[in-house]
Amino acid sequence: MKFSLRTFVPALLLAALALVPLYAWLTQQPFYLTLFGRIVIFAIAAVSLDLLIGYGGMVSFGHALFLGLGAYVVGIMGYVGIDNGFAHLAVTLALCAAVGLVTGLISLRTSGVAFIMITLAFAQMFYFLAVSLKRFGGDEGLPIASGSHFGGVTLDNPNVLYYVAFAVLCVCLWAGARMVNARFGMVLRGSRQNDRRMRALGFATLRYKLAAYVISAMVCGVAGMLNANLTHFASPANMAWTASGDLIAMVVLGGLGSLVGPVIGSAAMLLLEELLKGYTEHWMIVFGPLIVVTVLLSRRGLYGLLGDLEVRRARRALQVESKA
Repeated sequence: MKFSLRTFVPALLLAALALVPLYAWLTQQPFYLTLFGRIVIFAIAAVSLDLLIGYGGMVSFGHALFLGLGAYVVGIMGYVGIDNGFAHLAVTLALCAAVGLVTGLISLRTSGVAFIMITLAFAQMFYFLAVSLKRFGGDEGLPIASGSHFGGVTLDNPNVLYYVAFAVLCVCLWAGARMVNARFGMVLRGSRQNDRRMRALGFATLRYKLAAYVISAMVCGVAGMLNANLTHFASPANMAWTASGDLIAMVVLGGLGSLVGPVIGSAAMLLLEELLKGYTEHWMIVFGPLIVVTVLLSRRGLYGLLGDLEVRRARRALQVESKA
């Protein structure tokens, strides 16, 4: 079997993520569970956004809206005394699907910069709605006293939460791979390249795009629900345009249209952020140029860079064979 960096590195990353709770227990450093739990959760959100940007060509600058909705479902339901995780999950999926359907129907009538601005506008509308909810913390956010309880399994336990989030990530990667390699994904990619031609061939591209938008919204909502259990806090900041910008940066840094790229991007971004914060509070001054350099080296991000290294290695092998 031929060795491939594009297969080996993501597999190694997932294996390392699976062993984080064990490492945290052996080193008696629970901080690692929080840090890598955040990485896994944001990887889920980034993978959901990659379905839109990388495969559908829909650059949503308001995707964090659904991250915030998932968090507020847990926060508000917990505030009124409902800690049933199945109820949290059902309401999160239903709410994100409904909001995604309505906002998607409006946003997808446009494209390009107009689409970006409309998705941003919707996210800001819900951001200010959350700020206005004074009963639920307003702009100060809403503390969450109790996490989601799934029968005998509670997400208050950091190890349980981590493995639940990791399992959700693995399911998203598996289901995403099946989806983008099926007819659905082919139509999405074709629409990204030439929407008019796809419609001329008889494909209802708006329906496919809307389905992708709603699915992406629901997955991102689940990530928001998990994040609320991790931080025990729901804040309007979860819906801010800066949060959406972070998700886009993770997708671009990792590699558009690759699914595993956003996982690499979220890990690289959050680990580098944590490292740089140890040296300076102005870490963004250093982090920004690093993203620019990565994109310049490979337009397909870090995952694409692995592919470039494989191509160079293959060329060297051919040169050696030709000389021999």
